[in-house]
Amino acid sequence: MALTPRRSPVVTAFVALGSNLDDPPGQIRRALQALAALPGTWLVGSSSLYRNPPTGVLDQPDFVNAAAEIETRLAARELLEHLLAIERAHGRVRAVPGGPRTLDLDLLLYGGLAVREPGLVVPHPRMHDRAFVLVPLAEIAPGVLVPGRGRIAELVRNVDASGMTRIPETGNG
Repeated sequence: MALTPRRSPVVTAFVALGSNLDDPPGQIRRALQALAALPGTWLVGSSSLYRNPPTGVLDQPDFVNAAAEIETRLAARELLEHLLAIERAHGRVRAVPGGPRTLDLDLLLYGGLAVREPGLVVPHPRMHDRAFVLVPLAEIAPGVLVPGRGRIAELVRNVDASGMTRIPETGNG
């Protein structure tokens, strides 16, 4: 009797994408393609792109942010390692915390799981306070529950999104 290899279950995960250097809209679009190319991973959907002013370190260009929904067979830690590799491939240098960056990918949600490991906390610990995360996420997943916080549609009503501007589609990809 031949053994069938055990397959990891498919998990729905959400990723925040951000950039403010070297053609931010292009960085986000290329990162979405990279997410779709990950092993055992499918890009289910992505939000519009949003321009917003920086928070924290204010003396830097505006950011472009988006959110993506993926289905993946990768474990949470393995997915995080792939996200960090995509950042590096896009020239990400972690010189100044909160400073300018070519690409920032944050694992926001991984199924309904709460994960607390060194270097990996899911749900993302500050996502519920950040309009630049919640506005794009609410566009694609308003009914999704953030464990311990509430539904995305409820959370987005509690943040100041006045500085966020949706970037119109250009029609060229």
